[in-house]
Amino acid sequence: MFAVPAAAAQAVVAYSGLEIAEPWPGRAICSLAFVRYADGDLGPYHEFAVAFLVRPPGTPPPSGRLGRLHGMRGVGAFIHWLPVNQEFTLECGRSIWGFPKELADIPMDLAGRVKRCAVQVGGRTAVEIAVRPGAPMPGGAGAPKVDAYSCLDGVTRRTPWTLAPSDVRMRPGGAKVTLGDHPVAEELRALGLDRARALSSTTVGHLSMSFDPAEEVAP
Repeated sequence: MFAVPAAAAQAVVAYSGLEIAEPWPGRAICSLAFVRYADGDLGPYHEFAVAFLVRPPGTPPPSGRLGRLHGMRGVGAFIHWLPVNQEFTLECGRSIWGFPKELADIPMDLAGRVKRCAVQVGGRTAVEIAVRPGAPMPGGAGAPKVDAYSCLDGVTRRTPWTLAPSDVRMRPGGAKVTLGDHPVAEELRALGLDRARALSSTTVGHLSMSFDPAEEVAP
């Protein structure tokens, strides 16, 4: 998770009609994540995600310190970029939930203490990330229910998302991001991710997830 300029983040997600959440004035939250899916309805595959915290559609912007704290209730994750390395999950993700999946090479090295991932599209590197695990978190740590938002072909959707994580470790900082020459790399560079220190990094040893049907929303 990174704190990035809210105006720059809003410009990135403007096509969705959604509004960026600001936990601090002028700052937004951008998350980078990589997942190795081992077993599920969509088969085994690798996935990378660029996401932003957004306010639920139709909610007014909060004001004041307490207003901002209350305004973070119910925030969702807008999935801006979601490369995967298998065709079946690409087709299902786009047709069933409207997730912006695209095909990419996503090599991962999860065997060592430092977890590494890269995303390469058409021979061009978009991003490389290395995450150092932190301290173990108590059982049940994490967010069990989140609204995932996406926008594909001009249609914005909300998908209720349930997570059950275990073997969770968290730390301040702990992530090294290297950006390449792909257009998404330039987008992340404009957010300052080539020089930003992560607010926190989380590794999850095992994670089960389920997605409800997607619903179209009017931002």
